[in-house]
Amino acid sequence: MCTAPQNLLVPRDGITVGGERMSLKAVEQGIAHAIEELLADPAKAVEVTGAIVNDDVLARLDQAPKLGRIVLESRSIEHPAFPEATVRTPLIVGLDAADEEIFGREHFGPISFIVATDSTEHSLELSRRTGQHRGAITAAVYSTDEGVLRAAELAAQDVGVSLSENLMGNIWVNQSAAFSDFHATGANPAANASLTDGAFVAGRFRIVQSRRPAVAPAETESPVRT
Repeated sequence: MCTAPQNLLVPRDGITVGGERMSLKAVEQGIAHAIEELLADPAKAVEVTGAIVNDDVLARLDQAPKLGRIVLESRSIEHPAFPEATVRTPLIVGLDAADEEIFGREHFGPISFIVATDSTEHSLELSRRTGQHRGAITAAVYSTDEGVLRAAELAAQDVGVSLSENLMGNIWVNQSAAFSDFHATGANPAANASLTDGAFVAGRFRIVQSRRPAVAPAETESPVRT
């Protein structure tokens, strides 16, 4: 977990999808291909990505390929309405679980990491540990194994991170609402304040939410994303 949803934790021996085993490389290629398809039309892509907010983010993005193995390169897109805007597509870097010093801290910008772990249990433990030490705004898990989902819920509750389970559409960072949105939980190092919460009455209580769709997807196993 990090202060942005930028880590995807995947067992290094792959995952089971639709009854078939998919290698880590195939998972990486599938994600990269999906992003390329999503951003294939520049006119639509600029509305999905937005523009780079400042030179610090751009410099971080330019240095990020040195952090590991490139899964998907970042490219520039010209904004049709704002030609002077700096627009870059996401960069994906492949890392190993041993690279916790890299993926365990925030890299603000269009930078994501696919982290090879020893197992699903190892992924959950890394998610718990980095969430405890670094914090997180939100987390997500994908699995049809009820035991994995329950373990992810408990880990998220322990470190105070709101969790989305098997959501295939939008994943809202501010997923709890009370007149206005809660922004994160206020219960971990990356989310130590909340815009609207019960602290108006008693500061001892925080809200950590897990949610899942009514119908689970068909896959039998999938990665943990944070």
